[in-house]
Amino acid sequence: MTDTPSGASDMASSAARKLDVIDARPAYTQADADALNTRFEGVDAQTMLRALFAEDELGEIAVVSSFGTESAVLLHLVAKADPAIPVIFVDTLKMFPETLDYRDTLIEAFGIKNASIVTPAPETLTEKDENGLRWSFDPDGCCAIRKVEPLARAKHGLDAWISGRKAFQSVTRENIARFEVEDGRLKLNPLGDWVKADLDAYFEEHNLPRHPLEAEGYLSVGCAPCTSKVLPGEDPRAGRWRGWDKTECGIHTPIDGADDDEANQPVF
Repeated sequence: MTDTPSGASDMASSAARKLDVIDARPAYTQADADALNTRFEGVDAQTMLRALFAEDELGEIAVVSSFGTESAVLLHLVAKADPAIPVIFVDTLKMFPETLDYRDTLIEAFGIKNASIVTPAPETLTEKDENGLRWSFDPDGCCAIRKVEPLARAKHGLDAWISGRKAFQSVTRENIARFEVEDGRLKLNPLGDWVKADLDAYFEEHNLPRHPLEAEGYLSVGCAPCTSKVLPGEDPRAGRWRGWDKTECGIHTPIDGADDDEANQPVF
């Protein structure tokens, strides 16, 4: 019997062993989103969600909700399709008390079984917003530490997430597809093509609770310091970051012409 040299044995073992490779490919590609957009074109949102949840092929998925004035529609649709789908709320610690109460109301009313809250990192607030007034001179920076970073943490481990964005809300949200790919995750916008009349009709048909601030003229509700009443003729998001050149994110440049309504002045 001839002994196999140890070096040759090691080489053979290495050749047979599967290489350790980190798979950095995104979970979803634009082709996946395009296929889903084609598949569900013309299909109502409720039927679409029921089908997707029943197939259980989207991996880890959750709804991210602001519990704003229109949030009840999406949350109701999702809960009817599957009340166990997780719902994530980013509490910036600058929310209206009415929003926090509304969150509790909807969770109970819709039988949502898995609701969680994510907040800004305390050490980040201590370092970058110790006095809590960063919103007043750097709204982009405030959003980054109070909303963007916590949301990134909340989405860690998710393969897909559901957004409540709608194209009609402002010109910056035109042409929203139902399915998009963002950082390798699938983003679902079930209400992307809904208009205000569709939302109002759904609220009425299902007798959904309204956000208590809506009746006061707050048509889009975010953090208290940066949310104001919407004036007649303005788009629904005009009350967000009033006086700043900011709609979702970007450069903040003061804008002249804010009206004299106390609700449209800074809240300290």
